[in-house]
Amino acid sequence: MVLRLKLSTVWMALGLSIAILFTGCANSNYDPTKDWSVDRLYSEAKDEMAAGAYDKAIGFYEKLEGRAAGTALAQQAQLDKAWAQYKTNEPVQAVATLDRFIKLHPASPALDYALYLKGLVNFNDNLGLMSSWTNQDLAERDPKQAKESFEAFRELVTRFPDSKYSEDGRLRMAFIKNSLARSDVHVARYYYQRGAYVAAINRAQTTVQEFRDVPAVEEALLIMIQSYDKLGLTQLRDDTQRVLETSYPNSVLLHPERVPAKKSWWKFWQ
Repeated sequence: MVLRLKLSTVWMALGLSIAILFTGCANSNYDPTKDWSVDRLYSEAKDEMAAGAYDKAIGFYEKLEGRAAGTALAQQAQLDKAWAQYKTNEPVQAVATLDRFIKLHPASPALDYALYLKGLVNFNDNLGLMSSWTNQDLAERDPKQAKESFEAFRELVTRFPDSKYSEDGRLRMAFIKNSLARSDVHVARYYYQRGAYVAAINRAQTTVQEFRDVPAVEEALLIMIQSYDKLGLTQLRDDTQRVLETSYPNSVLLHPERVPAKKSWWKFWQ
């Protein structure tokens, strides 16, 4: 009798455990938003965004994309999700979301914003948080994302010249263009310092030919002059020097003596 009672107790406990397990599984699949309207879902997502709860907002936007598929609200959810992904430091996911939007909605009235945001995500990710801590120059980093950012902004200003985002896009393009030029100069300088003068000339020439209207061209020309001099190519050296002097008549790189002397801090009154 005692044995039967014990076995009965064991089976009851086991049954209760199984019931709790299945209850837990059912609860884990429970979706509190299943009866929400798409308007409420969008409103809740916007509230989470405003509160800085970007992960929650992304979840709501993903549900909204499915439930409001084919509508303008689904398109807006996609763009808002990309922004939330950008704010959670997920640039790869943000760009993927934007690329999908651009591919699926080529006639969307928000296409200019999608292109601008794509450029912005790559622009800020290329700047990077670490560079602000290490004082690393953007020109010394991998230019891949800078080029992708430039292309997105270029498409924006080409296709939508009057967009409210285009002026900022143009300014960022100018910054990126100079950074890419300085990236080439950084590599050219590296080659020159290691005695690879032909490689230095080739890389500096790339800067001169592709980025004619940026400040980095001045140093590129100087590296070419120095490299030609090291190789004993005096005619090419002199020709390049004339180009530098004509293009930058006040160049302090070619004439360092023109740099004004710095005053000592204790002579500030002079």
